[in-house]
Amino acid sequence: MKVEETGIEGLLVITPARFGDARGFFSESYNRARLAEHGIYTEFVQDNHSLSVRAGTVRGLHFQRPPHAQAKLVRCGRGRLFDVAVDIRLGSPTYGRWFGVELSFENGRQLLVPAGFLHGFVTREPETEIIYKCSDYYAPECDGAVRFDDPAIGIDWGIAPGEALLSEKDAAAPPLSGIDNPFRWEGAP
Repeated sequence: MKVEETGIEGLLVITPARFGDARGFFSESYNRARLAEHGIYTEFVQDNHSLSVRAGTVRGLHFQRPPHAQAKLVRCGRGRLFDVAVDIRLGSPTYGRWFGVELSFENGRQLLVPAGFLHGFVTREPETEIIYKCSDYYAPECDGAVRFDDPAIGIDWGIAPGEALLSEKDAAAPPLSGIDNPFRWEGAP
C-alpha cells in the first residue's frame, strides 16, 4: 500500500497494491490493519456506491455537520473521475485550500477525506461509478453543500463554464461564506 501526503493535514492519497496475472488482478481496497500501520485509524460504518451516466456530472461540494460529520475513503469502481476535497476547518493553516486527484478503475487510487472537508467530484467518462466508505451514517438533518464553482475556492474542475450536470440541490448550494461552518481545526497552534 502506498500512502501519499497532499500538503493538507489528514488528506491522503492511498493506492492499494494490486497483484495481477493473465486472469486480471486482486487488491485489498480496504484493510484496517494495513491503514493502522500508516497511522490511519478511521473507522467506517457505511459504504455508498453511485453511478453517473454522463461525463461532466458534478456531485458536490458536500459535507455532513456534527454530530454526524463524516470522513470518507473514496475510490472509482468503473470509469474515471476528478475527486476534490476542500479544507473548511476554521483556524487550519490550509483553510479554503483544495486538492484534487484523478481516481480511476485503472489507477486504483483512493482519497481519504477527513471530517471538516467539503467533498465533490466530476466524472471524466460516461458510466462512472464512485464507491466510498463513511465514518458515520448519513443524517439528512446534518447534510450540507457549497457551490462547486465558488470563486472564493477556485477549483479547476477541467470543464467549461455551463458544462456541469448538477442536481437541483447542488445548483442551489450557497458559497462557502454562506454556510454556518461548524468545523474547527484541532491541530497544533
